[in-house]
Amino acid sequence: AYMQHVQDNAEASVRRVIPLLRDGHFTYDLDNGAVIKVAIRIHEDRQSVTVDFTGSSPQLNNNFNAPASIAVAAVLYVFRTLVDDDIPLNAGCLKPINIVIPSASMLNPEPPASVVAGNVETSMCIVNALYGALGVLAASQGTMNNFTFGNARYQYYETISGGTGAGPLRLDSDKEGFDGTSLVQAHMTNSRLTDPEVLELRFPVRLESYSIRSGSGGAGKWRGGDGGVRRMRFLESMTAAILSNNRKYAPFGLKGGEPG
Repeated sequence: AYMQHVQDNAEASVRRVIPLLRDGHFTYDLDNGAVIKVAIRIHEDRQSVTVDFTGSSPQLNNNFNAPASIAVAAVLYVFRTLVDDDIPLNAGCLKPINIVIPSASMLNPEPPASVVAGNVETSMCIVNALYGALGVLAASQGTMNNFTFGNARYQYYETISGGTGAGPLRLDSDKEGFDGTSLVQAHMTNSRLTDPEVLELRFPVRLESYSIRSGSGGAGKWRGGDGGVRRMRFLESMTAAILSNNRKYAPFGLKGGEPG
């Protein structure tokens, strides 16, 4: 009974936010040529909203497809961030939201579609697209910067942080705002970097520097958070790779703010 109360409270919290929002749409281009489209329609009479991903690219022949659960999780995350109340993240937040995800699209693929980048990359793009459609937050770096290296003895995987977007302090006013945060794990990343001492103890590498790339976050009345430069030296022969996005298309600014 109490768990039901927790969900009912979350539902009510989201319904109170919905009248402060507006209809919107956004098209988010990925570096690989795919497109995420989202339209948000507010139904103020019944305090509900429709989030419609119709028009997004058909499922891809690369690994940037994302199971539908990823898009649902991104919607849950974004609408929870709009609620000022101190509530636990739970499915009650989704009750006022009707989510439309076309089948056989990159956000709802059919077997045997490859989805390895869906959780780590496409999820970040969906979040940025949702904030863009809502008009409440500029883009984060839009990628988890999945960096891997290894050889026959060692294998390592890390996500490299970036900047978060600037935005208004209130959903119903643009008079006050906030800057983005530099060099943090944003939105869907939810991971930490290995301490440099541990990294260098366990792997034949040297972390030569990890610094903020000043001025890279995008200028505006409120500035986007800056990204960083991470320099690593291998002490043995390694194969390295990075899985990323937003190299071709810069993270967007909001309401006249410049892109990162």
